[in-house]
Amino acid sequence: MSPTPVPEERQRRDRGGPGTPGEVAARVREVIAAAGCSRREFARRIVMDPSKLSRSLGGTRRFTAAELARIADEAGVDAGWLLGAAPGPRGGPAAPAGRASVRPAAPPEGGRPLQIVRETVRLIAEHGFHAVRIADIAAACETSTAAIHYHFPGRAELLEAAVRWCMDEDIARRAARIAGAAGAHEELAQLLELQTPRTEQQRRQWRVWLDLWAEAARSTAVGRLHTDYYRQWRDTVADVLRRGVDQGAFRPVDPAAAALRLTALIDGLASQVLASGPEGTTADDMHAALLAHVHTELTPA
Repeated sequence: MSPTPVPEERQRRDRGGPGTPGEVAARVREVIAAAGCSRREFARRIVMDPSKLSRSLGGTRRFTAAELARIADEAGVDAGWLLGAAPGPRGGPAAPAGRASVRPAAPPEGGRPLQIVRETVRLIAEHGFHAVRIADIAAACETSTAAIHYHFPGRAELLEAAVRWCMDEDIARRAARIAGAAGAHEELAQLLELQTPRTEQQRRQWRVWLDLWAEAARSTAVGRLHTDYYRQWRDTVADVLRRGVDQGAFRPVDPAAAALRLTALIDGLASQVLASGPEGTTADDMHAALLAHVHTELTPA
């Protein structure tokens, strides 16, 4: 009996030919190598979950069309090239083996996807999570709704990407703030200052958090993302307290329990600052209350 013929498409898929997930992943790896950054940093630039990027590069998940559009925008290559087409970046010659050509600069700053998520975060802070429409975001970016959907097919995906970017930015600011601290006591002082809503950027960040708490209470996808982030934030505070106890800078408290109390106090005071008028709780009042709590509950007698 003669063997059953194997369809050409299946043969091409099995050997990882052009347009297959294996070929797409290989070209995305070229793009990341040309960018000269880690996978996690590249995922941040294209506003993508790092675990999804890893799975897609490993062949256990396919890149979506929107993700490939954002990768192409970030790297300055044609989306068709990522899918295995012969032309190289922006329709030019094929990219040399082992590297992908990168566009020197792309207006707007950081590329269109980052502009979209930055404006989305700003609109969430100003108008609330559920009041933000795709049309509003397109107007803020001075582009069309079709251009928004090209990078983010649905509103839910866009809002999740914006929230993820907002959280990544907060984690980066936190790491930079405590990088040069001399000991755990100073690390904690820097974290408290960072959480006190004095600047407009800090107040905008807090307005976004307040909206996301409501989403977390409804157990939406964005709410669950915020819950995971908040768990990381408490763990960060607990780690600082644990180091402080070891260094003798803090009393021998239970770091996890102390972090829970301290972060809850931060949340409550920040909510009062944002909700209060000129005669209400100020940022200085909040900071003074936090320092008093640290002195009373954590500083050795």
